[in-house]
Amino acid sequence: MEKETKVAIVPEVKEIKVSPSALIELAISKGADLDKLDKLLTLQERYEGMEAKKAFNKAMAEFKANPPKIDKDKTVSYGTTKYNHASLANVTDKINCELSKYGLSASWSVKQNGTISVTCKITHVKGHFEETTLSAASDTSGSKNPIQAIGSTLSYLERYSLLALTGLATFEDDDDGQATTSVIEYITDKERHELTDLAVDCGADMPKFMAYLKVEDLAKLPKADFNKAKLALIAKKGKAKK
Repeated sequence: MEKETKVAIVPEVKEIKVSPSALIELAISKGADLDKLDKLLTLQERYEGMEAKKAFNKAMAEFKANPPKIDKDKTVSYGTTKYNHASLANVTDKINCELSKYGLSASWSVKQNGTISVTCKITHVKGHFEETTLSAASDTSGSKNPIQAIGSTLSYLERYSLLALTGLATFEDDDDGQATTSVIEYITDKERHELTDLAVDCGADMPKFMAYLKVEDLAKLPKADFNKAKLALIAKKGKAKK
């Protein structure tokens, strides 16, 4: 006679996730004291913060998977100086349009204390944000007046801080400041050492960087291009940390 084999059926166990807010409601219904409620509220804040950060990271990953193409849409010409670059309006319009699709938005704040500092902040609808700050002196190239010099630097910093924070900053972004002047003032030894240290710190590809600057020797870098070179390296450093 064959023995009957019985197979035990184990019911599926479903994971039940209990949010801090549900725990707070339960604690209130059970008459929990203020100390316990305070700890639960702190737990809820941490939980919401982590959820907001996860949502931010997911949104940024989706944004970077389909980044906008930013073309050079502006030619600047004054005196013997002429160069092309992507305007601030072009950069911000295209990037913000794409960011908004993922619940993200960009904003800036400015501080001035000897140098100009611009902080770009990208915020998700759930509240988490990340920011980066770039600083530079007023751009006095091209015989600009003081207001124009500040405005030029602000525009440049806003563009580069947004590009850096979104991971879109590269050495090929634009060619601001590639002037064709009859009298060229080169960077100082101190400025050259500063650029060299920054390049080493961010692991820059020096042949590529030199090609971007259109020089064979940093000592022959026009002084008008110093801020451009420095900001490009700072942006690359910020991108490498992502």
